[in-house]
Amino acid sequence: MPSYIAIGVLAAALSTGSPPQDPDGKALYDLHCKKCHGATGTPSAAMKKLLPELPVLDARFFAQRSDDQIVEVIMNGKGKNMKPLRDVLKSAEMVAVAKYIRTLNP
Repeated sequence: MPSYIAIGVLAAALSTGSPPQDPDGKALYDLHCKKCHGATGTPSAAMKKLLPELPVLDARFFAQRSDDQIVEVIMNGKGKNMKPLRDVLKSAEMVAVAKYIRTLNP
């Protein structure tokens, strides 16, 4: 017969868990953005031909945009090809993607 104290201690440990972690911007980018924007923030030649307005996520791109502006585009989409992700990603996840893409194309 299991010990009720041991079960109670285990249940308490599981319910408190560890502190929440920041969302993984890279994993979210890979899942939702990489197909068009490329693994390093540079779209492939084929994707650039298909979507010529697709920007390269480089220093020049970031010099002209704040994280808030990037989150706004992630949230609301852009043009007819970039669909809004407001119903897919939480706010913290969008912020994590915006921060992660700044590490691309240094």
